[in-house]
Amino acid sequence: MLKLHINKVVSLKADVLSGLTVALALVPEAVAFAFVANVDPLVGLYAAFIVGLITAIFGGRPGMISGATGALAVVMVSLVVDHGVQYLFATVVLMGILQVLAGVFKLGKFIRMVPHPVMLGFVNGLAIVIFLAQLGQFKAPDANGVMQWLQGDAMFTMLGLVAATMAIIHFLPKITTAVPSALVAIVVVSLAAIGLNIDTKVVGDVASIAGGLPDFNIPDVPLNWETLAIIFPYSLILAAIGLIESLLTLTLIDELTQTRGKGNKECIAQGIANTTTGFFGGMGGCAMIGQSMINVNSGGRGRASGITAALALLGFILFASSLIEQIPIAALIGVMFIVVIATFEWSSFRALKKIPKSDAFILILVSGVTVVSDLAIAVIVGVIVSALVFAWQHAKHVIVKRSTDANGWTVYEVSGPLFFGAISSFKEQFDVDNDANDVIIDFKESRVYDHSGIEVIDALSERYTKLGKQLHLRHLSPECKSLFKKASDCVELNVMEDPDYHIASDKLA
Repeated sequence: MLKLHINKVVSLKADVLSGLTVALALVPEAVAFAFVANVDPLVGLYAAFIVGLITAIFGGRPGMISGATGALAVVMVSLVVDHGVQYLFATVVLMGILQVLAGVFKLGKFIRMVPHPVMLGFVNGLAIVIFLAQLGQFKAPDANGVMQWLQGDAMFTMLGLVAATMAIIHFLPKITTAVPSALVAIVVVSLAAIGLNIDTKVVGDVASIAGGLPDFNIPDVPLNWETLAIIFPYSLILAAIGLIESLLTLTLIDELTQTRGKGNKECIAQGIANTTTGFFGGMGGCAMIGQSMINVNSGGRGRASGITAALALLGFILFASSLIEQIPIAALIGVMFIVVIATFEWSSFRALKKIPKSDAFILILVSGVTVVSDLAIAVIVGVIVSALVFAWQHAKHVIVKRSTDANGWTVYEVSGPLFFGAISSFKEQFDVDNDANDVIIDFKESRVYDHSGIEVIDALSERYTKLGKQLHLRHLSPECKSLFKKASDCVELNVMEDPDYHIASDKLA
């Protein structure tokens, strides 16, 4: 009992310290994404606090961090520009409702449809996106307001502080793991910059994070069909992007921690969080893989880590904005660079030579689309291409063997799946003109999977009928019989019953 109590205390300590580290990294991210969405920085910070707190308490994946994200911010820009921030709040409320419905109807299970090469591409692409997002901090406006790369001492100072942060994060765990190395790095580099009066960009140079508690307000938009027509498409897209990113992050954290989260529960929590933040002036959000990686790598495993991060962020806004604004941006960049290194699947370079070429192509494709577009589009493209590759490969696996039985009937034994991609190969293997008057197609080693399969069989039946021959189907599985029964108004087929034929896999399906 004493050992269990000590373990719980140690775990809680790790969660709290990890949560503080995450909270510090959340500040510039939330502010940056608010600027991307063309809204006030506090709109992003409030979203990070509310979404982070609610998902930490009610979500399906302890240790996962949620907040304002770039993938959502990019979609929000045109809505804010064309209709204003109040329409954004209404959109976020509806977005949350759609996500709750997705969880209620258990749509989270469809994340299983994402193949492993798509997951690798998603992770690698996201690491690249996180890396590229940090490069903007190495620029400053010139006299004409045009952003230019830092020059001379300013660049060397920034690079030096980034390197110092990364060195502390890398080497400190070799000495002690009592506190998260990322938190120590941020504190040490900040104190060094202040104590040595180093001239470098700090959080306060990006934006002020001072504010009060978020206020409850119903979005100030007309409650009519015109408003719904405006916000619904955005809500649907945002809900889909948010859930895809959240569920993929959940899967990644599952693999890292060797535990299993609950996808549908996370969908509902994300939905409740977004609906709430819409009423409190936040821009909405979803799971953040970068901050989640910081949390997990810093020892955060429980709900206390996410709760601490959210409450600490609120504390920064209310009480400690002046201190947080003195943190060098370089320290936070160093933390994110470490996240990039930890997130990127370096083993995928070796795997490219060993896995099928189609999987290698999908991995690279998803990574590329993630960088040039967004995560949701990349995953959707990856799943579609994977499905097409699968269909193409299995279209070659339909084999038809022709023989003659003791009654003189022609028997075709089919092996492999019969679906839209395989129908051309399937029908080319029949010799209608030279077959006997009675023809049997035996599906003992095959399945009919879709309407295209039914249609090609019906077309064969018509060809045999025109020649005065009869086509019989044998050994249809229960699923195939169900398909033919539903299509009974469209096709007329002679199904041969076989009471001695049983398929174990059908009963287990």
